[in-house]
Amino acid sequence: MPDTLLRDQWKAPVREKIREGAQINLAFLVMNILAATIACYGLFADSPAVIIGAMIVAMLLGPIAGVALALVDGDTGLLLQSLSTLIAGTIGVMVTAFVIGSFHRDIPITNEIMSRTAPSLIDLMVALAGGAAGAYATVSPRLSVALVGVAIATALVPPLCSACILFAHGQMDLGFNALLLTFTNMVAIQFASSVVFWLSGFQRISSFAGLSWLTFLKRNIVSICILLGLAVMLSTSLHATVARQLFETATRFTLLQNIDASPGSHLAEVRFETVAGEDETRRGTTIVKAVVRSPQPPSPAQIAAMEAQLPSPPDGTAIELRIRFVMTSIINRDGPLFEDREFGVN
Repeated sequence: MPDTLLRDQWKAPVREKIREGAQINLAFLVMNILAATIACYGLFADSPAVIIGAMIVAMLLGPIAGVALALVDGDTGLLLQSLSTLIAGTIGVMVTAFVIGSFHRDIPITNEIMSRTAPSLIDLMVALAGGAAGAYATVSPRLSVALVGVAIATALVPPLCSACILFAHGQMDLGFNALLLTFTNMVAIQFASSVVFWLSGFQRISSFAGLSWLTFLKRNIVSICILLGLAVMLSTSLHATVARQLFETATRFTLLQNIDASPGSHLAEVRFETVAGEDETRRGTTIVKAVVRSPQPPSPAQIAAMEAQLPSPPDGTAIELRIRFVMTSIINRDGPLFEDREFGVN
């Protein structure tokens, strides 16, 4: 009995800490606005270090932990308060990011922004692990959230800012993908936190002694259904992403083999693009754009021969090879090399 009382007394300050983190106040709003500002400029600068700083400054994890504890406790008041705080914080971040994105429409979309527009099952697993780490750090007296680095793992503000920057640039589809990543992180973190709180015995013992896992599942049924739906959706996305990467790698390798067969030729760059705005007969075609430096240009027949060797796109669309030829001369002490050689194709 004394051991149980001691454990319950230790849980009281943890519970109070979570409740305080779920409250909306000026500090909460200011810190999230500052985090959004840092994240936006870190995304524009393509700087992971600055983006990590924004993750640490942000305070969106507090109300998510409040939602998790409210579902474990069956506390409707805390649930409503936490959801209100989370919505207010999310709106504050989105408005800030949209204003900054609108003000800097001249800055191109960076790789850090684009990296958050293709959510997959991997992101869901990272969010689940991050949420579990954050909850465990919260309930453990020997750990701290900062020590675990959970703010880095959860990454809520950067994808949210990426979405609003893309919206400001008129990239609606990419923006919604980044928004989906944010939503995935939020739901996964909440569910993982609820599991950790439940396993740590944070359900109200005085009112809910002996509650089974069935009760826990009933309280978290909405989160579970959303997670299952996200898992299916993101698994499909992951499969499509992997298939696309394998296709692009195989295409680059095939082009490299053919171009290396021509003395003095060099494959400088390969880019992939899907036709959207051309005529109906070519819409959806995957365009492979290769930059080739060589002393002799390839003929249309040679380009057609290379195109025939390329793998088919994973989405089943047609493929078209376009080569941007750059005349190159290689000269040594005896004079120009390779000038009398024709462009060769394997």
